[in-house]
Amino acid sequence: MTEEFSIREKRFNRWITIISIAIPLVVVLLFAYKIPNAEPLSFLPPIYASINGLTAVLLIMAVVAIKKGKRELHEKLMTACILLSALFLVMYVAYHMTSETTVFGGEGAIKYVYYFLLLTHIVLSISVVPLVLITYSKAYLGDYTVHRLWAKFTFPIWLYVAISGVVVYLMISPYYPY
Repeated sequence: MTEEFSIREKRFNRWITIISIAIPLVVVLLFAYKIPNAEPLSFLPPIYASINGLTAVLLIMAVVAIKKGKRELHEKLMTACILLSALFLVMYVAYHMTSETTVFGGEGAIKYVYYFLLLTHIVLSISVVPLVLITYSKAYLGDYTVHRLWAKFTFPIWLYVAISGVVVYLMISPYYPY
């Protein structure tokens, strides 16, 4: 490992740490803030749920692409997944800044399933941020051996977050007030 590589990696790690802490903090702060007299952005939940679904599909396509040796396609698909995840986050926060929280109305066992999925989705969505950034940075720096090791952990967590986001939306959508 060269000194230049080490310096670049340290810079990436510093930014990864900052971003991984800042995103959840900013989301919590913005989630708690309601824009006064704002029109609810009630059209957003099906859009951002669809973005989660598309992200899941593209993640699977990216894995297939790399297994077939199509590295350039893999890189483009993974970049698209990161951009889609960022777009999801912006829409999600915008919706919650303009709308009241919807309460799940299901009863019995389905209520526990919903809250289990929601809780694991939230916890893993927070943890997937640094995982994605570390995995992406390893590829960007050309450290493909370490990139593959990180990707083995990152991929299933990211895929779970994307799919569980769709399932959570489908489960709560009948209870939206709009």
